Amino acid sequence: MPLRRRRVRLAALLALGLALGVGLGWAAWTVGRGGEPGEVRATLSIAQALGADATAGFAHAESPRAFAFPRDHGPHREYRIEWWYFTGNLVASAGRRVGVQLTFFRNALVPTAPVRASAWATGEVWMAHFALADVARGRFHAVERLSRGALGLAGARATPFRVWVEDWSAEGAGPGDLSLRLRAREGALAVDLALTSERPPVLHGDRGLSRKGDARGNASYYYSLTRMATRGTVEVGGERLEVTGLAWMDREWSTSTLGGDLAGWDWFALHLSDGRDVMVYRLRRHDGSAAALSLGTLVAADGTSRGLTRDEVEVTALGRWQSARTGRNYPARWRLRIPGEGLDLEVVPHLPDQELDLTVRYWEGAVAARGVSRGVPVSGHGYVELVGYGDRP
Repeated sequence: MPLRRRRVRLAALLALGLALGVGLGWAAWTVGRGGEPGEVRATLSIAQALGADATAGFAHAESPRAFAFPRDHGPHREYRIEWWYFTGNLVASAGRRVGVQLTFFRNALVPTAPVRASAWATGEVWMAHFALADVARGRFHAVERLSRGALGLAGARATPFRVWVEDWSAEGAGPGDLSLRLRAREGALAVDLALTSERPPVLHGDRGLSRKGDARGNASYYYSLTRMATRGTVEVGGERLEVTGLAWMDREWSTSTLGGDLAGWDWFALHLSDGRDVMVYRLRRHDGSAAALSLGTLVAADGTSRGLTRDEVEVTALGRWQSARTGRNYPARWRLRIPGEGLDLEVVPHLPDQELDLTVRYWEGAVAARGVSRGVPVSGHGYVELVGYGDRP
């Protein structure tokens, strides 16, 4: 790795620890999965990172707001944390399946960017994750980048829309705000995908305000583009694949999200064969039970949506998987029921090992679903995210 890039990444990593309000004294410095040899990183607790420390001077998500697009695709620098999350289940010739994740995280160090003559000066640091699940070959690849929001290395803008960390990017692909292009390359891994939303943005929670704790500001603004027709190319295992499929974009910004009684969350995003989309997140207490503010959204085939409360959704883990690399133990198969809709699904990972062992450790993977909806067979594909398993308190 060139010395300049190593210094930029190390400086960004140290700044990231400060931005997230996490002490690095106990952090385990290791080589990231799929990372370059000799590259250092720290494993951070996501629950602590999204807690209520170091929030003075930032705006807080406290009440519903008016959303506007494409403005809200862009950055919200008055808030401390935000992310742009893309996941997709794609298929190449002969049914070869590939799962794709590309995520951009913005973390503010201070409420107001410093005014200094140096071009290196910045008030924010950026992290991006790029993962591919090559289902047919049974291989999972995950890499990350850390950079400062200076020198054009990383950033975001609303018009024309673009978010990037070095040469990984998501940007508007046309005059509308619902067409995007994703591009990322790291060694032999690459994606170049065109995404077109088939539905308008879906607001979660209370008109887009997603509460995750009782304290002031323990909430985020949260919307999704739940069904995006996707086509393009994926490079993996020395092959270049022409792919099509469906992708999902999740978008959140906040200052402090998780209440102190929460260890993490389980998140499900599914595209069903009957044209519906399902999002469920289960906020997990330290004892493993679901917090009252857990919620979901059911999107009908015509694009209309309705919210789901904790008591309307049942999620039961049917199996476990333990990482030989980190020792962490995760749920590995689930039964997801929405009794009021007559929906009963079994959700199964395409690969058991889809753990991202990077600056933060979590399991995020492509899954298949099958079951019934009011007695009629239904199937689907999607993504599941498991956060906070094995994190230090």
